[in-house]
Amino acid sequence: MEDEMFNQIVAVFHSLVTWVAAGAMVFGGLVPYIPQYRDIRRTQNAEGFSTYVCLVLLVANILRILFRFGRYFETLLLWQSIIMIFTMLIMLNLCTNVRTATELSTKRRSFIGQKPLHTR
Repeated sequence: MEDEMFNQIVAVFHSLVTWVAAGAMVFGGLVPYIPQYRDIRRTQNAEGFSTYVCLVLLVANILRILFRFGRYFETLLLWQSIIMIFTMLIMLNLCTNVRTATELSTKRRSFIGQKPLHTR
């Protein structure tokens, strides 16, 4: 009776550890981008963020998904790729909006500060 109870506890613990590890594997890639997203959104400054990194990660994850059609791999890696693609698209959207707004406000300030070309 005790051995059966112990085996059930071990089986439950094993499945719990498996689920936690799978969740960490799937969502672990996006965790570093959460503070970065919050910082860029708070400061409205995307100077330290490289959009080339987003491009490389997008291409890598898209290729991983395409590779799955030719050679099957674990579903967790597929979910990780999908989540990373959405994360990179969200980060690119934020950076593009922030940089566009910054450039527009800089152009407005420089335009307002100029002397008129034609004075009568």
